Amino acid sequence: MNRIETDFESAGTRCAAWLFLPESGGTPGRPPIVVMAHGFGAQREMRLADFAERFAACGLAALVFDYRCFGDSDGEPRNLIDPRRHLEDWHAAIAHVRASPDLDAGRLALWGTSFSGGHVLALGSRVSGISAIVSQIPFVGFDSRGPSLPPGKMARALFSGLRDLARAARGAAPYYVPIAGPPEEFALLNTPDAMDAFRDLVPPGSTWQNRAPARVLFQLLRYRPLRDAAKIEAPVLMVAAEDDSLIPMVSVEAASKRIPDCELVILRRTGHFEPYSGEVFERVVEREAEFLRKHLLD
Repeated sequence: MNRIETDFESAGTRCAAWLFLPESGGTPGRPPIVVMAHGFGAQREMRLADFAERFAACGLAALVFDYRCFGDSDGEPRNLIDPRRHLEDWHAAIAHVRASPDLDAGRLALWGTSFSGGHVLALGSRVSGISAIVSQIPFVGFDSRGPSLPPGKMARALFSGLRDLARAARGAAPYYVPIAGPPEEFALLNTPDAMDAFRDLVPPGSTWQNRAPARVLFQLLRYRPLRDAAKIEAPVLMVAAEDDSLIPMVSVEAASKRIPDCELVILRRTGHFEPYSGEVFERVVEREAEFLRKHLLD
């Protein structure tokens, strides 16, 4: 397996990426390609290489990229979480691999996790020629089955979002709020497992900062990644966690039924952040690699 530093442009801004290539003897000719990016407020360095390396080991190439404003990518303001911009970055990444003479873009898969697990489903309904989609513990949009904020935290969320939008309107620096925090504090993600999970995911020496512009709170409420689920033509592997503290399993189950060709795997007694390491990672990555091999190599 070889990892190459590369990049591409999205809306005129450089996005940093790793291209993982299988050993030359693993796949004759040009290898199929899996395009990958991380979830809410996260960067490629936060365990995505572990998945990409396993996919490369079975003969697949993988492009793992950072969104604009995150990680090694350019762009301001830093850590801007915006589903519309994220999807633009995905389109640019797909165009980048399709233009490469060294990759077989006719066999192209999308892999997303958490927030990007929703992105790849949205892309599946809009982009033609996708061979397979892996949607791991995906954000499928808010509904009545999800947790509701108590009035005090709801007021704080609205105030923070409005304050950030007001600052953006006059060209001022963003109003930042924590991405992850403990349940007793205000943060974009403050379930009991969120803070410790982010600490575990961030590698030593990382430049990741635990903050994001608060305007994302309003964008989250409007984002519906499965609005056109019936138009997804590619086969989908959806992975749900039974004890997910962020995304109710019943919401993911309901979403899976709206996709024409969808296989749902439920991880019993598993939380939202567990698929990134340990025994759960081993089970998940093997199942995902099997699915990708079936649709890209067999």
